[in-house]
Amino acid sequence: MYIITLKDLPSGVFSIFDDDKDRIIPLFEQQDDATRYLLQLEQSDSSPELEVLGIDPEIIVNACRTHGQKYSIISSDDFIIPPDDLYD
Repeated sequence: MYIITLKDLPSGVFSIFDDDKDRIIPLFEQQDDATRYLLQLEQSDSSPELEVLGIDPEIIVNACRTHGQKYSIISSDDFIIPPDDLYD
């Protein structure tokens, strides 16, 4: 599984907000999909430095559940793009 984090700060896990203003962490099954999403994020001038980090699926899912953090598993069949107002 792959997540996006702040560069050189793995604890700074990238997340987005859903329509209800709940924070969601995207968990990518494929590294290529995480990298593609990261490249889209970097298109914004206000994007912080980010990187893709490989992580054991059980560890990240358990961490999310323990902290009451919502997450979404992005499979290779899913295609997501960053929202236009991501950094506003």
